[in-house]
Amino acid sequence: MDAHRFMRITMVKKRLENGNACDKCIQAEELLKSKGHWDKIHEVLWAIDGNPNSPGMELAAAKGVKVAPFFIVRDDTGREHVYVSVLKFIKECLNVAADSPRSAESASNADAVSTPPSTLLESDVEGFEAALLDRAPDEIVDWALDRYGAACAIAFSGAEDVILIDWAKKSGKPFSVFCLDTGRLHPETYEFIERVRTHYSIEIQLFCPDPALLQDFVRNKGLFSFYEDGHKECCSVRKVEPLGRALRQYRAWITGQRRDQSPTRTLTPLVQLDEGQQGTSGPLLKLNPLLNWTLLDVWRYLVEQGVPYNVLHDRGFVSIGCAPCTRPVRPGEHERAGRWWWEDATRRECGLHVR
Repeated sequence: MDAHRFMRITMVKKRLENGNACDKCIQAEELLKSKGHWDKIHEVLWAIDGNPNSPGMELAAAKGVKVAPFFIVRDDTGREHVYVSVLKFIKECLNVAADSPRSAESASNADAVSTPPSTLLESDVEGFEAALLDRAPDEIVDWALDRYGAACAIAFSGAEDVILIDWAKKSGKPFSVFCLDTGRLHPETYEFIERVRTHYSIEIQLFCPDPALLQDFVRNKGLFSFYEDGHKECCSVRKVEPLGRALRQYRAWITGQRRDQSPTRTLTPLVQLDEGQQGTSGPLLKLNPLLNWTLLDVWRYLVEQGVPYNVLHDRGFVSIGCAPCTRPVRPGEHERAGRWWWEDATRRECGLHVR
């Protein structure tokens, strides 16, 4: 196939009855990511076992395909090419397309901002931020997905993050979502994660602590050392290290940070080069579209749009983390007062967003 003519790529993955993707689909995705091709997939559709009306099943029936994964490549003439072999798909489409020269007309200033360089510099990030400062938050999410697709991940844990997922899903563009499972979350939080997964029909990758690191930490410090010497060490094992593993497969990530959440977040930039993390091509681009939103803005959107939320919010919890480190907020208290309440307010960060 002439790589100069292809316009859009759809990947169909199979979801088993237990909710997991099939092994071949997982292997195909890992292969695409390892070769730097994952962000070239424009759309991922799920063929759900036992559900002939799921988008992937309907497309498979229409194309006469009985295996997963498979790929549909549409060129600019409207013709479609179906691939059931990921290796043939990569060889005939992606490897050639990656070497295709760009036309002189596409090298305009606007396109120079919109096309992500393979390795980011601070000057690139400054240009991105200048281009995005006046954009609405949902437009910033759309901007990121336009450029990075599934190589851009939404870090999901709370109410703000579901708004980002809602926008990403409505955009129709490929994107990724991951969540850090510390092993100490509330039962209601696990139910919340599952509810978001099924509500949006998306895959949420869960990253758990490294077993060896966690075992050593618990053996030496016990299960509640954070009440005595602070939460930093526990969060480092349960959250910071898994985050590093999660981000290695991406080129950009989006967070739900707000400046009014904490004294430590008042100077957070809209766009930043996350030099503390390494993605597939070096430091990642980090975007914080909700910086200027308030808690009221968040809940207005959740209610008006019918977005899923953690039922713990109905019981007085505002900012929700691990069960031992989170309590309901008392009347008049700041929303972060329920997190690590025994420590100074300027130290109530887990380390995920500290530069």
